[in-house]
Amino acid sequence: MSNSENKAASYAIIGFGKIGKALAKAFARKGIEVSVATTRDAESFASEAAAIGIGINATTLAEAVKADIIFLAVRFESHPDVARALPNWQGKTIVDVTNAYGVPPEQMEGLPSARFVMKAFTGGKLVKGFNHVGAAILEQDPAVHGGKRVVFLASDDEGAAAEISVLAEKLGFAPVKLGGLSAGGLLVQAHGNTWGQLIFQDLVKFK
Repeated sequence: MSNSENKAASYAIIGFGKIGKALAKAFARKGIEVSVATTRDAESFASEAAAIGIGINATTLAEAVKADIIFLAVRFESHPDVARALPNWQGKTIVDVTNAYGVPPEQMEGLPSARFVMKAFTGGKLVKGFNHVGAAILEQDPAVHGGKRVVFLASDDEGAAAEISVLAEKLGFAPVKLGGLSAGGLLVQAHGNTWGQLIFQDLVKFK
């Protein structure tokens, strides 16, 4: 990765469960540097992160949130813990990879899950994405039979959606924008016991 690209944007993944690891593998595959953090001590998973590839850097939550683009890959219930790491998320883009499986809609004030998450990240821009397929699929090379695996993106901020769309392409995926969080976001969310129509739809886009 060149210095100019380093200056253009820095990346972090918060969460190092199955989804966090799958995302880290996607960055490693393309040689793109990314910080990885959890709420645990970085030393507890540093060797596991390094084993994924060069440029996968285990760090503290306080350091990781300094990145420009942050993938939120924690359990849905843990997103407020991450949000508290900064008093204000101005200038940051959060990619919400969480799913609210089993969380009653009334606990989310009747909001789409991504809008509920966005409330915690004061001042930040939120893009719902990379959450509609399981980790076992997400961690695979997105180049499939001459096509590219689709990732769906939804955001109320067109600039943020465009930014993550470019990153998705760098990672080898085919981004498909679904519009805003209240419309597109509902297609790729799980609420309680209901599933959006695009959850688990593993699609490949051909030129």
